[in-house]
Amino acid sequence: MASALLVLGLAASLFSQPAATPFAPPQDWKDPSPHATRFVTVSPEVRLEVLDWGGSGTPLVLLAGGGDTAHVFDDFAPKLASDFHVYGITRRGFGRSGFAPVPGTEAFGDDVLAVLDTLALKKCVLVGHSIAGQELSSIATKHPERVTGLVYLDAAYPYAFDNGTGPSLDDFQRLRSPQAPPPSRSDLAGFSALRQYYLRVYGYTYPEAELRQQRPINADGRIGEPLDFPGVTALLTGMKKYAGIRVPALVILATPHVLGTWIETTTDPNVREQARVYTDALTRLTDRQITVVEHSAPTARLIRLRAAHHVFLSNEADVIREMRSFLRRLP
Repeated sequence: MASALLVLGLAASLFSQPAATPFAPPQDWKDPSPHATRFVTVSPEVRLEVLDWGGSGTPLVLLAGGGDTAHVFDDFAPKLASDFHVYGITRRGFGRSGFAPVPGTEAFGDDVLAVLDTLALKKCVLVGHSIAGQELSSIATKHPERVTGLVYLDAAYPYAFDNGTGPSLDDFQRLRSPQAPPPSRSDLAGFSALRQYYLRVYGYTYPEAELRQQRPINADGRIGEPLDFPGVTALLTGMKKYAGIRVPALVILATPHVLGTWIETTTDPNVREQARVYTDALTRLTDRQITVVEHSAPTARLIRLRAAHHVFLSNEADVIREMRSFLRRLP
């Protein structure tokens, strides 16, 4: 899962994998999250999975981080449906969405626009986690008239804001954090056990539907190895630089970055030292990146939270509070 990855939501090692394994169809299990599911054609070869949690008010569209699908919002999204009509989009090359090669990362933003057109959403709030920040910035730059507001959930890194004066994406990816202990055999006995593993190790867990998107069930009934999705490499192909966002924005950054409860309980002094060095280095880079954000989006509301990269899972109440405060002020 992406929780074990770098702050960008995409580990450097992941980019080198031959992401060719197709998504495994779900087993006989019903997703309890109260959403409708449809598939929207964005090109002759590609249909994207779109989740609709309903609700009334301004349309709010959730975009997942690298490696995740829209189901990562299965628990988070319903809590916003009292104030907004909430949708989620699984980008091409992940989960049940189709894939075809793209000429550059702006194609992912174009896919989102195609979905908005199909849903007849002339204007909406876009909420993006992690590398979805590049989709938010792409759309806000090319089609600001389609966006009421933007919410960057630990998504304001160089792929979203880069005016040439801050750290590079490579600077962030060169950092190496200590790795959490992997799931044990008993943790892979079923998805309930795997959810408990994440809760125990990281202090928060993932919706079961998201875990089922990420891992197949083997013939023996046990959970298999994570799937490789074909969209991974495309997320960093032909990246653009965005340095002038004028759409109202809320930027929530997980800084200082929390690696998980396992760090707090480990008795290994070497691991603790590795975590300290990593966190200090990441904080310094993030502070530099915040300066870029302040120059590139001078009207943005910027919030720092001591949180995990999946800030909407680790600090759900804080994120919902800040989002509602920001969004109620939008015209």
